[in-house]
Amino acid sequence: MKGNIQDLILYVKNNSVEMIDLKFIDLFGQWHHLTIPADQLSEETFTQGVPFDASSTPGFKTTEAGDMVLIPDAETLKGDPFWEVKTLGMTCDVAEADTKLPYPKDPRGIAKRADSFLKSSGIANESLWSPELEFYIFDSVNYQSDINLAQYFIDSVEADWNSGMRSEKNLGHKISRKGGYHAIPPLDVMFDLRTEMVQIIQQSDIQVRYHHHEAGGPGQSEIEILFYPFVKAADYTMWCKYVIKMVAQRHGRTVTFMPKPLYNEAGSGMHIHQRLFREGKPLFFDACGYAGLSQEALYYIGGLLSHAPSLTAFTNPSTNSFKRLVPGFEAPVNLFFSLANRSAAIRIPKYAVAPHEKSIEFRPSDATCNIYIAMSAILMAGIDGISKKIDPTEAGFGPYDLDSERFSKQLSESVQPLPSSLREAMDALEKDYEYLLEGEVFNQYIIDAWIERKMKEYYEVRNRPHPYEMNLYYEA
Repeated sequence: MKGNIQDLILYVKNNSVEMIDLKFIDLFGQWHHLTIPADQLSEETFTQGVPFDASSTPGFKTTEAGDMVLIPDAETLKGDPFWEVKTLGMTCDVAEADTKLPYPKDPRGIAKRADSFLKSSGIANESLWSPELEFYIFDSVNYQSDINLAQYFIDSVEADWNSGMRSEKNLGHKISRKGGYHAIPPLDVMFDLRTEMVQIIQQSDIQVRYHHHEAGGPGQSEIEILFYPFVKAADYTMWCKYVIKMVAQRHGRTVTFMPKPLYNEAGSGMHIHQRLFREGKPLFFDACGYAGLSQEALYYIGGLLSHAPSLTAFTNPSTNSFKRLVPGFEAPVNLFFSLANRSAAIRIPKYAVAPHEKSIEFRPSDATCNIYIAMSAILMAGIDGISKKIDPTEAGFGPYDLDSERFSKQLSESVQPLPSSLREAMDALEKDYEYLLEGEVFNQYIIDAWIERKMKEYYEVRNRPHPYEMNLYYEA
């Protein structure tokens, strides 16, 4: 690493780099940054860190103990194309200011501990992850909430509500509601924009599987990256979200990863694909198993589905998350697994037939999650399933190779549903979190701080009059 750091410093000096941007993530998933002039970069930067006030960072320190430092990870170095001056960026770990020890509540540190716990368990020594990034590209958004006002207005050039627009030249080509999946130009207005996003992502040494218009008519899109090692996949997810938002901003558009920004339209999830390997051997593959899955893969699925109600506290951590997890869309509402079934909480991709390609897809999650924490919780649930040999079939999780909307009444009543609100998810976490404490990956303080913050969000939304309540009850 020292050689890499010396090479990096030399590169900065020889290539007219002017600024070094340092990015870090708070407990609840928001990226932050501070910037140092390039001539301030030295070997000590990577050992002693750069000081910052952690008391202003959600979920970190209190005011009287706010001093902490950022330790840049040289392996995350990327050119940042959105700055006017030549700038390199790095992702940082958060450490104590005096001892330089990792801060236990740093989400990137949690992910590193989860990865280390997997390797120390003997179950596997490598995991590969691939998130699907779904998002809406809008042309404008306005929102406001006050004691006497609650409103938002979203607009999209692709939206069918603009089919009668007369304020400017209207060429038609609007996408019907829920009709945007793989739409082609001229219906798909966003293809050049997504292509630019993908180009910048790939120039950052992140390989993209594909991009396309998603089901939502008013600008819903998807970019899916390839499989990467655990922590790197989380780092890359944050970088991709940044690039996607910044490219849209550069072209006068706005992006949201909010799970359900539009009523009765397709929601945006972040399906997470995962594979395990032991000494290079794919752990999830068995040609004789259901869908080509090994017994260990089934145990892993058993762990995910058994702990899924508490997992949603981290994978779906917003009140808006549960407006996506409703019947009538491709988002899952029931806890079962199945081959190629998009109504299942865990889908086994049918196209992944080679041993090294065998993977599972966890479908409930969305991009309001802190990706480091969500992936860590998923991994810990899967490890617990393998350790305890939780058979998903014996536990009542299928496989059910049938759209959940076509379940018989008897089957519907026997299959466990996902939580239907943020409060239900937090209640589940309060009852089921011991699996997260294994290997000191999580700790009680993280669990308590998470529940406290998310319950506050829940009540902030629950206690406010909803605009539609005026339609329903104003004349009562």
